[in-house]
This record gives sequence, structure tokens and C-alpha cells, in this order.
Amino acid sequence: MMQSSEIQQRFNHIEQTVNQMSQACQSSPDVPADLKQCITELGQQTGQARQVLQSQDENQIIQCVDNLEELGDRAKSACEQAGNLNQNVRNAVMQAHQELSDLKHNLH
Repeated sequence: MMQSSEIQQRFNHIEQTVNQMSQACQSSPDVPADLKQCITELGQQTGQARQVLQSQDENQIIQCVDNLEELGDRAKSACEQAGNLNQNVRNAVMQAHQELSDLKHNLH
């Protein structure tokens, strides 16, 4: 498994990306409800994940990142299904998805 400090550093960046995604979503009127829901859930889950990361429990950390990556997949899918979506929102969703996916693959 990756070093705890590296996981923490990457997660901090993911948190920033999720916050940017949330801000882009709030400032754009054309975001579909299902995408907004995914983004809201990602925001909530990243807050909970911070506690899991501090626990140093490898299995819990992996499960938590897996759950976040699934939400990222849902957000990406909702983004792809949305026709005329603000490019900032689209870019933020894709970046968050990629970072979560990379972290998941590094943990497995």
C-alpha cells in the first residue's frame, strides 16, 4: 500500500478538486439534478473520508476510496449524459474522477 503521507497528500488534492467541482456546479444553472446529487454526495463523502484516513486502517481506507471512486464514476456518467453542460463543470468532474480513479488503482 502507498505511504500514509502520500495518500494524505493525494487526498488533500482530491478534496480541493471536489470543492472546485462543487463551486463550478453551484455557479452554473444548467447542471442536471442527478449530477448535482453526485457532486453533493462526493462532498459529503470526502468529509467523512478525512476521518477514515486518520484512522490508519488500511481496509477502511481502501473501501472508502473505492466508494468515492464509484461516486466519481456516477458523476462522470451523469456529466457525459448531460448535453449542454458548462465546460468548467465538465472539466472539474472529469478531473475529480481521474484523480479518484488513480488513487484507487494505486491502493489496489
